[in-house]
Amino acid sequence: MAKTSKAASSGIAINIGISEKDRAAVAQGLSRLLADTYTLYLTTHNFHWNVTGPMFNTLHTMFMAQYTELWNAVDPIAERIRSLGHVAPGSYAAYGKLASVADAPAEPPKALEMVRILVQGHEAVARTARGLFAAVQKAGDEPTADLLTQRLTVHEQTAWMLRSLLED
Repeated sequence: MAKTSKAASSGIAINIGISEKDRAAVAQGLSRLLADTYTLYLTTHNFHWNVTGPMFNTLHTMFMAQYTELWNAVDPIAERIRSLGHVAPGSYAAYGKLASVADAPAEPPKALEMVRILVQGHEAVARTARGLFAAVQKAGDEPTADLLTQRLTVHEQTAWMLRSLLED
């Protein structure tokens, strides 16, 4: 669960037009989104390292572009949590509790199974982002709504592109 930052608890009031209760709800949802994004980043990077087979070059390059995009996404999510006056989670233990995305398999799967796993991961992150909109709209939190829209666009498009590789 997102916790109030030291700045907020030390008497420096946050007055951005969003109540503490609404900021806490949004920060908690963003913490889940951060955990999902980081978990998917790690899985995608793992698959980049371990992919083999006839599609090696294509998938190795594609996975690199995808993990780079995911890596670049974690900071804005974490910084939005901080902007709302809460601590961003940043440990594997915290992510394990918060994430809806499954951890990477212990043994690297075959290339097309990697693709299937990443489709599921991107769809899970999209569901997490979409599920946060009600709290964001209730709070009138336009910056978070913008962030969620950007993340949804990326995850839905990436899932589509990966699914396309699975068609005969």
